[in-house]
Amino acid sequence: MSAPQGIPSVDLADYLSNNPQKKTAFIEQLGKAYEEIGFVALKNHGISEQLIGELYSSVRHFFALPEITKLKYEIPGMGGQRGYTSFGKEHAKNRTAGDLKEFWHFGQFVEDNDPIKAEYPENIAVSEIPEFLNIGKKAYQSFENTGRHILRALATYLALDENYFDAHIHNGNSILRPIHYPPIVNPDPNALRAGEHEDINLITLLVGASADGLEVLNKKNEWVAVTQIQDHIVVNVGDMLQRLTNNKMRSTTHRVVNPPVELQGTSRYSIPFFLHPRSEMPLNCLEHCIDDQHTKQYEDITAGEYLNERLREIGLLK
Repeated sequence: MSAPQGIPSVDLADYLSNNPQKKTAFIEQLGKAYEEIGFVALKNHGISEQLIGELYSSVRHFFALPEITKLKYEIPGMGGQRGYTSFGKEHAKNRTAGDLKEFWHFGQFVEDNDPIKAEYPENIAVSEIPEFLNIGKKAYQSFENTGRHILRALATYLALDENYFDAHIHNGNSILRPIHYPPIVNPDPNALRAGEHEDINLITLLVGASADGLEVLNKKNEWVAVTQIQDHIVVNVGDMLQRLTNNKMRSTTHRVVNPPVELQGTSRYSIPFFLHPRSEMPLNCLEHCIDDQHTKQYEDITAGEYLNERLREIGLLK
């Protein structure tokens, strides 16, 4: 089944049902979509409309604060991993022009005495918006739960134990990133709202966007617009999963293009959840994804090492 925006649509309710045929069909549809384009639209994703509305409302409130106020929450030396990152700081790999965006990062909330808590900076409260951190936490944990189901389905598709990813993503280094693309005023002609890139992580879950602009590069090297559809979120493959599966799963290039001139005075908002594993997870290519026709494409590396390498490439770590 294809969604109106041209990427495959899958229904998480099928996977969570007690119907073996529906569950198997979901696994096959998801796996094939991730081999062919790397993106799906996910229905019945389990993230409540009320929570999404509260999240977007609080995010708009934050980005509307005066610049001097927002800058209080930009913490030096943290690589942008928590709190605020101001306009133009991040750029796509192999590009020098900064993306036309500002964003906030919520990170993991470790609540079970896991020693990994020492690896993570604390999340940051915004005194001007008392509910901001709590809403972010609820959204973060809801996205994380949905992502766990997706990875269980993928593990089955990859002939792994269904729970293969569970321990790797428990208290993983995931990031919830509310993004504001402000009105465009005298832009660098080489700058986009988000330059062409692939995501770093295992999978990305994207809920809504206040305006069009997301485009995906298909196998014909054509940019295809991905527009929001009601009651779906977009879930795509990241480079870590592509690396782990030796290119069986596709981390597809995508971008956020600038709007037409008549709409450049408007803002755009979007909120992706980048699902990362724990830093010690090996991203070594799975043995059964390597054969005579698919030779090993990547050197062995851990998720933490790979993340730091990529954060340097996009300008967030020096």
